[in-house]
Amino acid sequence: MPPTNPDERINQLGLTIPDPFPSFGSYVMAVIDGTTLYTSGHVPFDGTALITGKLGDDLSTEQGARAARLAALSLLATLRAELGHLSRVRQILHVTGTVNAAPHFVDHTAVIDGASDLLVDVFATRGQHARLAVGVNSLPADMALELQAVIALHPRNGEHDA
Repeated sequence: MPPTNPDERINQLGLTIPDPFPSFGSYVMAVIDGTTLYTSGHVPFDGTALITGKLGDDLSTEQGARAARLAALSLLATLRAELGHLSRVRQILHVTGTVNAAPHFVDHTAVIDGASDLLVDVFATRGQHARLAVGVNSLPADMALELQAVIALHPRNGEHDA
């Protein structure tokens, strides 16, 4: 049985969480309202460059799933930076995956599975979430995809869980 501590699970899986990716506009990467955390879009960054291109033309479904996994690692970096540690995550509630897709591309779900699978690997049942995977005509900077999440948190001492 995997450890219940997601930070321990990350080590066990041999994952490296990158530095948090900055926002590139008039917004922040996460906002906490009580015991709910809302994220901005997280993008696939391989440590040197953004993963760009259209799924179905420039990138395969497998390359897209790898990009979604990288975006999920970026999401974990933001969570860790905002929360201090990932054990404050009570449940990943919802993930929206927006795929930069060619008109004929229909494997959006398989692409975003790369992110969903990583979240379940790290958080076990707390990583299971509702999800929307959609294709769009374009994304800023020709990014391959973006991930956004809504996350329930364990209350900090003194907070009440509504």
